[in-house]
Amino acid sequence: MIKLECEIEKIKNAIYQTERITGKNLTLPVLGSILFIASGKSLKMRATNLSLGIEIEVPAKVEEEGTVAVSGSVLTGIFSNIFQKENVVLEEKDGNLLIKTKKSQIKLKCQPNEDFPTIPKVTGNKFEIDSKKLIDGIKSVYYSSSVSDIKPEISSVYFYSKDDNLVFVSTDSFRLAEKKIKVKNIEEVPGILIPFKNVPEILRVFGEFGGEVEICFNKNQISFSSDNVYLTSRVIDGIFPDYPQIIPKESKTDCVVLKQDLLNALKLSNIFSDKFNQVNLTVKPKEKVFELSSQNNEVGENKTYLDGALSGENVEVSFNYKYFVDCLQSINTDSVSIRFNQSSKPIVVSGVSDNSFIYLIMPMNR
Repeated sequence: MIKLECEIEKIKNAIYQTERITGKNLTLPVLGSILFIASGKSLKMRATNLSLGIEIEVPAKVEEEGTVAVSGSVLTGIFSNIFQKENVVLEEKDGNLLIKTKKSQIKLKCQPNEDFPTIPKVTGNKFEIDSKKLIDGIKSVYYSSSVSDIKPEISSVYFYSKDDNLVFVSTDSFRLAEKKIKVKNIEEVPGILIPFKNVPEILRVFGEFGGEVEICFNKNQISFSSDNVYLTSRVIDGIFPDYPQIIPKESKTDCVVLKQDLLNALKLSNIFSDKFNQVNLTVKPKEKVFELSSQNNEVGENKTYLDGALSGENVEVSFNYKYFVDCLQSINTDSVSIRFNQSSKPIVVSGVSDNSFIYLIMPMNR
């Protein structure tokens, strides 16, 4: 049995958060449901897809304690169309969940909850980090992950501690992003691989949260918890590439251009790029030439010149337009530094006088 009263807005937001993590598993249909656990002075809502699990707690006036499972998608449909601001009463009766407000009376069929998987309470090493720093670290790199599961270790966001930094890295072997976030007195984090497909939910759940997040991890699981939210994810058992050895230590050509000018020029070039998103870059420092060009036999061709501080040798490279544009969201400075070694070596992109973010792009073969 279960009977409780709760604020509609609080239960509505919790349902939206948990329903996103329900699983679509034909062999275990209970994964499509949200588990309600009423006890003490709160209602806990749980959902899992076996790779990710979430529990959100909201205050409630509990008359009868108990547990029920109900369809997550149906609950979302119901609560997205209830506009009242008052309280809602939930009561289980004869295998149904009754949802009552002043203007609505709904009867929703419950699902057997005996098979609902437990959400593991992760034990192991733990540390705290400001949620904004956590989100900044993940957001700065996760778009560089491989979306294919063929190599799970690069279909991930990798993070580890070094000095007073938490370092976030991802790569799909064509580009690599690294972001260092200052965290004072951080415990040693040996290196954790979070599956790429779980990252958007971590960003969504904690993206608007302000405050400290406690992270606890072991070799199989990682958890993120705040006041009323507990999110757990499996971790990938693998070894991330030894990437520092591929970051060039020196450069033969250096360019500094305004970020907004570069972004506009790249977007213009993309209109004329081919099916591989190829854009060509020519730098001639002595002639003060920084040229972006692209050509498409069906559309036409384009050349755009940018002003910038250029030094070193002449260089010509081709690259995937999308790879270059992606990294600009992670650069917080007005000017961008672009460094080249040879036309076959990675292009190194960073913010001017900001060593917290570095990005590598492999050139395309012409």
